[in-house]
Amino acid sequence: MIKINLLPIRASRKKETMRQQVTILVVALVLVLAVGAVAWGYLRSQISTLKGEISASEAELATLKTKIGAIDNLKKLQADVKKKLDVLNRLRRGKTGPASRLAALSETVPDKLWLTKYSETGSSVSLSGGAMSEDLIAVFMKSLQASGSFGNVELVVSEQAENSGVKFKRFDLAFQILDQKP
Repeated sequence: MIKINLLPIRASRKKETMRQQVTILVVALVLVLAVGAVAWGYLRSQISTLKGEISASEAELATLKTKIGAIDNLKKLQADVKKKLDVLNRLRRGKTGPASRLAALSETVPDKLWLTKYSETGSSVSLSGGAMSEDLIAVFMKSLQASGSFGNVELVVSEQAENSGVKFKRFDLAFQILDQKP
């Protein structure tokens, strides 16, 4: 019987399979590292893109905040101007009211009658003065009532007075303002 020694072939086959397995392992490791490097590069580019977007958004936010601050300042200035205009309108309305009342009052004052005191509280007016006769006081009261600006004209006091030897009638009137505008 012939004996063949197959041991070296088995050993060489074992070496060959080992070499193949090592090569496959190295190729697999290189592939895994290559895929990891590509994934790492992709993620880094995504991170840098997102950081750029964040910085652009922060810059836009800062400009918007300054614009909002400017708008708030404009709103404050607008409110101040509106308050000032309201005050001016109230002053204009107030200016025409008393001026027109005093003009109507001065038109009703007859000769030889003078006014010494004028006091206005809301729509009530008290008036003091002097006249040469009681008839002048009556004429004055009638013309006040007829003027349309005043109503409820009442004589509060009428008395004899003297100043530097001249006798006259001192009087106090009370009446209401009819055309008072707010």
